[in-house]
Amino acid sequence: MSVPNAVPLFPIYNDLKSIDLLSYPQLQTLLNQQPEWFNKHWLWAQEFLVYIGRNKSEHTFSRFRNEVERFLLWTFLIKEKPLDELRKSDILEYADFCWQPPVSWICFASYEKFLPQAGVYITNKQWAPFRLKLAKGDSTTKRDKNNYRPSQQTLTASFTAIIAFYKYLMNEEYCAGNPAQIAKKDCRYFIKDAQVKEIKRLTGSQWQYVLDVAVELANSDPNHERSLFLIAALKTMFLRISELSERSGWSPTMGHFWEDDENNWWLKIYGKGRKIRDVTVPVHFIEFLKRYRLSRGLSGLPTQGDTTPVIEKIRGRGGMTSRQLSRIVQTVFDQAYEKMKASVGEDKARKLKEASAHWLRHTGASIEIERGRALKDVSEDLGHSSMATTDTIYVHSEDKKRAASGKERKVN
Repeated sequence: MSVPNAVPLFPIYNDLKSIDLLSYPQLQTLLNQQPEWFNKHWLWAQEFLVYIGRNKSEHTFSRFRNEVERFLLWTFLIKEKPLDELRKSDILEYADFCWQPPVSWICFASYEKFLPQAGVYITNKQWAPFRLKLAKGDSTTKRDKNNYRPSQQTLTASFTAIIAFYKYLMNEEYCAGNPAQIAKKDCRYFIKDAQVKEIKRLTGSQWQYVLDVAVELANSDPNHERSLFLIAALKTMFLRISELSERSGWSPTMGHFWEDDENNWWLKIYGKGRKIRDVTVPVHFIEFLKRYRLSRGLSGLPTQGDTTPVIEKIRGRGGMTSRQLSRIVQTVFDQAYEKMKASVGEDKARKLKEASAHWLRHTGASIEIERGRALKDVSEDLGHSSMATTDTIYVHSEDKKRAASGKERKVN
C-alpha cells in the first residue's frame, strides 16, 4: 500500500499566530478534506503552538512544532483516527512508526517548510517530517534512508512534546485523558541507560589550537576580533550560543557587564526557562573584552547603561542570531582542525571536526571542575537549576579510575 505524501502543517511562530490559510493553498486543501476533524485538530495544535511560542523559547517552539506536526500527520494520513479517540496502544503504534518511518517521509537536510510563490506559500517538496542526520565530520558513511533510526534523545523529545500537547488539550477540556503519558513507560524502544557519560568537550591541547587560531585570525584581520571574543566568551564563561544572540524580547548589550563594589566583574545572562542569572567574569577574560571593545572604537570597559550589542554585525545594525554566531565558531574550528591535523595528526585533531559551539561550554566547565573549583559555583555559572545536574553531567572521577585500572589488560 502506498504511503500518502507528507506536507508541512505549521509555519514559523510569527506567521502561525495570525495565519491566513488562503495564503497556504495546499495546506488549506488538506484541512478542508473530509473528515471534518482534520481542521478541528489543526486548530487545536495551532492554539497549543501559539501558546508555546508566546511563553517559551524559540528553540522550544521549533522542537514542539516539529514533533506535533509529525504526530498530526500520522494521525491524519496514516492512522486516520481523531486525537481524542487515541489510546495507549495507538501511541505505541506511533512509536513503531517513528522507529521506522517510510522512506518518502525522510530527508537528508533541514529544509524550509513553505516557499513563497506568486503571492502565496507553497509546500517545499524537498521537506519531509523526519531527517537522517549523519554525525558531524562523517564523510564516509553512505546516506541510506533505510538506515534511519531515532536516537534515545529524539524519542524522548517526541514523547515530551506529545505529552505536553495532550496536557494542554486536557486543560482546555478538548480531551479527557493523556494516552502518551501512559504509553511512554511501555514503549519498547526506550533503553535503560547505564553507559559511561561522554562529555562532548575539547582536550586542553585541542582548545589551545582553537584559541591560537582565533588569535591569529584577529591579528591578521580586525573583523575576526569578533571571532576571538566569541570563542573566548563561550569557553571561559560556559555560555550557550543563544545566550549571546539577539532574541525576541532580549538583546545582550555591553551594559550587561557590570562591576561590583569589590571589583568583581559579572555578566547578566538571559538563559533557558526565561531566567536571568549573573555569571562570574574572570580577570583573564577582561583583556579579551577590552581588546574586542577597542577594536570597535569603544572604551576599554563598558559602563552601566551601555546599549551597544555585545556581539554586533559587521554589516548592518544590531546583534547576531544563534545561527550566525555558530557559523563564526565553525570557521575557527575548521581552521584549528586543519592546523592540528598537519601538526600532530588526524587522530588527535579528529574531535575538532565533530565539535559544535556547545562543546566550548562543556570544555570550560569540565576544566574548571578538574581544576578543583567548587561544584556549586560552577553549577551557578552554568545556570543549572540543581547542583545534581552539574554533578551528573561533568563529574566522572570513578569512571576515570575504572578506565585507568582496566587500560593495561592484555590479550595473551
